[in-house]
Amino acid sequence: MKTDTASRTAQYMALFRALETNRPSGKRLFTDPYAFSFLTARFKFITQLSVVPFIRNLIYRIIRKRIPGALSSGVARTRYIDELLQQAVRGGAKQVVILGAGYDTRALRLGFLRALPVIEIDHPATAKAKRERITSSLGHLPEHVRYLEIDFNEQRLEQLAATHHIDLSLPTVFIWEGVSNYLSHEAVASTFAFMGTFAVGSYVIFTYVDEKVLRYPAAFFGGEKLLQDLRQIEENWTFGLEPFLVRRYLDGFGMELLEDYSAVEYRNHYLPDRTEKGYEFYRVAFAVKR
Repeated sequence: MKTDTASRTAQYMALFRALETNRPSGKRLFTDPYAFSFLTARFKFITQLSVVPFIRNLIYRIIRKRIPGALSSGVARTRYIDELLQQAVRGGAKQVVILGAGYDTRALRLGFLRALPVIEIDHPATAKAKRERITSSLGHLPEHVRYLEIDFNEQRLEQLAATHHIDLSLPTVFIWEGVSNYLSHEAVASTFAFMGTFAVGSYVIFTYVDEKVLRYPAAFFGGEKLLQDLRQIEENWTFGLEPFLVRRYLDGFGMELLEDYSAVEYRNHYLPDRTEKGYEFYRVAFAVKR
């Protein structure tokens, strides 16, 4: 991934959330009033036009042709992770750590997080861009959120945690969305090992891609084009897991798998009238430390 600019994929996810927010109130999965502030001028213009139904449909068709399945997968995944996060907080989590936070706005838009400490950890370029946008939008940074910087492929989370006095004794819920597929096998294992040092009863919500899409992208609708596009913007995917091995993989870090669903499954659940082909290789898993 490029080290001098904020992630392009983070920008696309912000666009998807902004478009979803512009849907009629009874038809959208969530409301994210902050996503718009992270958009480029071009994406802001597109989002503003999307309030007109026939233009919104045209925008959706263009996105679906360019990145099959990404839009519906992205918004359904957002809602699903929101609900898993709330479930973890109800289950006793006392702090939230968002790894590779990108333009995630949950700390701002989810009311149940405002009473909890939230720690966002991300690549310096993306973290810097995010702080600037939030300050510009709100006039200040939220008091319950800490923004920390790390390069996951080059630095160790244990050192970051010690330097910034992150409390490992608190039951914690981790959100690790849209990150593991960009890392090395060693970096992924190191991150799970770090999460495993937190208190019993901590939760992990993470995404991963089916390892098969890396070996044989043609097996998935739109897979070949997507990997080619990612190479062009220097955001290559380098890691995946075989779904049937995830439970065993997590066992090695003292974690129990609770849920593991593909984009097909969470789209069908949250968007039965808006489901589409594409992104079937993308998955969300939910685990707890025992």
